[in-house]
Amino acid sequence: MRVLRTSSVRVLGERDSAAVHALLDADPVGNVFVSSRVRATGLDTGRLGTEVWGYIERGALSALCYSGANLVPVGASPAAIRQFSDHARWQGRRCSSIVGPIDQVTDMWERLGPAWGPARAIRANQPVLELSEDPHVPSDPLVRRVRVSEIGMLVPACVAMFTEEVGVPPDSGDGGALYRARVEELVRTGRAFARIEEGRIVFKAEIGAVTPYACQIQGVWVHPDLRGRGYAAGGVAAVARMAQAVIAPRVTLYVNDYNTPARATYRRVGFREVGAVMSVLF
Repeated sequence: MRVLRTSSVRVLGERDSAAVHALLDADPVGNVFVSSRVRATGLDTGRLGTEVWGYIERGALSALCYSGANLVPVGASPAAIRQFSDHARWQGRRCSSIVGPIDQVTDMWERLGPAWGPARAIRANQPVLELSEDPHVPSDPLVRRVRVSEIGMLVPACVAMFTEEVGVPPDSGDGGALYRARVEELVRTGRAFARIEEGRIVFKAEIGAVTPYACQIQGVWVHPDLRGRGYAAGGVAAVARMAQAVIAPRVTLYVNDYNTPARATYRRVGFREVGAVMSVLF
């Protein structure tokens, strides 16, 4: 196994699976994204398509950092953040964002900013919300799984949502092939939901990350012409109920702190704040 430049950090592999899952499962909601990726493909770098770095302290794994399109520290102490940042700076930026607990990302960005900056955007406080009970509002009965035949209709809505949320289109690099493939995967695995009327997406959302313990809603979007009519609350409630029934018992998502309408909607549905993350976008 390839060892990184520091003695306390190394690339993790399959022999580390038990320790990695124990660390991730200590916070199944907060770590749902990384846990989902590791569970889906394992820790082999070739299959995962990225690296997971481990911080070894007194012979045991105490923290890790997922290094892919997103750089995500997990359970990292200041000492671990220092080591992860040193390697990330030495390796060069390969990610499009740094995402994780506010204190860990703040520390990491202070170390990486001089070499990687400036950031395109910094979302300093994104509350993490969880729904672990029945939603407080009725489900929209017209929200259902998107069919494969409707992918061509869904993709433009996904692109519109991503562009509105992140500030850049997701399909500018390769003409949209990779992004479309990801949307197709979500549809084919039954994790894309929408209300569709007369050939138009009224509401849509996807389940992006899944573990046996939790799943994460992403891409919540209502057509701009139809906002303010209550589609979001019923739609999110419908997605949450379907997710709880067949995907995972705990449903989570995160939202920008300044998005007052979205936060009010999620509060109505029954989500409660359980943490917060920070995102640095490039």
